[in-house]
Amino acid sequence: MIKKLSAGIIATLFFAGCSSVPLETKELSDKAKQYDAPKDGMAGLYIYRDSMLGAALKKDVWVNDECVGETAPKVFFYKEVEGGKKHKVSTESEFSPNDLFVETEAGKHYFIEQYIKMGVMVGGANLELVSEEQGKKAIKPLKLAVQGKCSK
Repeated sequence: MIKKLSAGIIATLFFAGCSSVPLETKELSDKAKQYDAPKDGMAGLYIYRDSMLGAALKKDVWVNDECVGETAPKVFFYKEVEGGKKHKVSTESEFSPNDLFVETEAGKHYFIEQYIKMGVMVGGANLELVSEEQGKKAIKPLKLAVQGKCSK
């Protein structure tokens, strides 16, 4: 009985609640959604989390081992990186970071979805490169998060 009750409480906490992170202004968020071309020689990374699954969880995201920020549901980040290179995008998970390698081309945008998955103790996170069409559709209702604050 106690085990079932504990499992129910853990599942409720995993799927409920809501965490938040600092957000940029609406103007900056709207500007990022105009998808202007990246600076010369650069590529743009849009990293977003649009699911409410694991809403109480915040998860760090790094690009090339540099903190981009902490995610929460319904937020995104925009970061420019050098084009013509392979970049490592990482997110914290339950036991160790999960990495996604993205080969970029200058002048292009790339869309990376961070999603929460079930874990042993708490939810973990993973990353997936998605199409431009899917990424733009997902980002439309999201808000731009402030960069540079990771929990670790």
